Amino acid sequence: MTSRRAFLTASAALGVATAVGTPAGAAGLGDRGPGVPVRPQRPGAELRALLRQVDERRIEATVRRLAAFGTRHTLSAQDDPARGIGAARDWLFAQFQQVAAASGGRLSVELQSYVQAPADRIPVPTTITNVVATLRGSTDPGRVYVVSGHYDSRRSDVMDFTGDAPGADDDASGVAVALELARVLSTRQPAATIVFAAVAGEEQGLYGSRYLAQQFKAAGTDVQAMFTDDIVGSSRADDGTRDPFTIRLFAEGVPTAETPAEASLRRSIGGENDSPPRQLARFVKSVAENDATGMTVRVVYRRDRYLRGGDHIGFLEQGYPAVRFTEPNEDFAHQHQDVRVEDGVQYGDLPEFCDFPFIARVARVNGAALWSLATAPGTPKGVKIRTAALTNDSELLWTATPGATSYEVLWRETTAPDWTHAIDVGPALTAKIDLSKDNVFFGVRAVGAGGRRSPAAFPAPVS
Repeated sequence: MTSRRAFLTASAALGVATAVGTPAGAAGLGDRGPGVPVRPQRPGAELRALLRQVDERRIEATVRRLAAFGTRHTLSAQDDPARGIGAARDWLFAQFQQVAAASGGRLSVELQSYVQAPADRIPVPTTITNVVATLRGSTDPGRVYVVSGHYDSRRSDVMDFTGDAPGADDDASGVAVALELARVLSTRQPAATIVFAAVAGEEQGLYGSRYLAQQFKAAGTDVQAMFTDDIVGSSRADDGTRDPFTIRLFAEGVPTAETPAEASLRRSIGGENDSPPRQLARFVKSVAENDATGMTVRVVYRRDRYLRGGDHIGFLEQGYPAVRFTEPNEDFAHQHQDVRVEDGVQYGDLPEFCDFPFIARVARVNGAALWSLATAPGTPKGVKIRTAALTNDSELLWTATPGATSYEVLWRETTAPDWTHAIDVGPALTAKIDLSKDNVFFGVRAVGAGGRRSPAAFPAPVS
């Protein structure tokens, strides 16, 4: 097969870009197709400065203070100033308020409460309160990114709300990440809005986060990404081995909120590996796996750990892209366990089993992802691929993205786990690519000032 040098022409008058390269063959394209190899997005000076501000000592202080409330069970006391979930709620609200006071008016804080009627693991009407801090975007405030941890805890018996349940790793660690990022990021002004949340009711059935997601949906909020940090406190596995420079990122394929019609279309065209959460996970890896974080992001292609779940599920149920960060290997003696010594083994989710430098690095991963998202254009909307004609090239189109100065068409072999090639199509809103849609997968991402890129959007067919 004769190779032709890939080239790109753009017509400003027509708003059309055409990329021509070697047609796909049975052996695969490798580097012979159009475009250039996709590279990670390196952190700029501003992002590096932000990540250096993440303070391990503050994170440790947050984890230890939350553990010191004795129990933070959702059904525990809400009016005791020293013990129970109410005391933890009030302390967190005060901490976020302190951050807001130092933000120059950028950050606002609220208590988001509702009464949960009796339900699974909720035997009586119970007030569930989320602590929510909002850093409003400067130029695109309607585009929202969320990071959360859950501040409730549990014992071996999920209905025991009186005994000690320190919940250091699960999930004071995730709350500490959200609180520290609120402090660091609120010193600047991103283009889009970032929400930092400490939610309750997770151990009883994801109640607080589901309510938060439902409120966003009812308001028509454009949540383009949600991260839950749940069990991000330790780098030590139950066999004693350590992996202090890896964080797992769980991302579902088949969408939780997929309709029967969408399922039928997906089975026809593929794309089970191209859901919005998978695109988000690829983005996180590209912007947060570098020397500024010191971490490897291990993307896991499933919604959560085996037959388990977390606070991102409520957002997935509303159709929002959401993923879960969790430590590389869990020590199950230190989660969902009563504090005790048994056969010489210390059980319980205690602060002494946390790795605070590790949590700080996890916070930097989250910070790199959030800041890169909130300072870039949003994910392109309305991305389509034409199917009316039987051709060996592919035509894509999309709507304009606020803040975008240009766009890139991404492509990869159908067996590749991540995007391999990027084609710069300039400001055009449609592109014709000399590759068959039958042989490869396509995506479109927006590019803004300073070369900041959005996550990719997978095209839907249009005649």
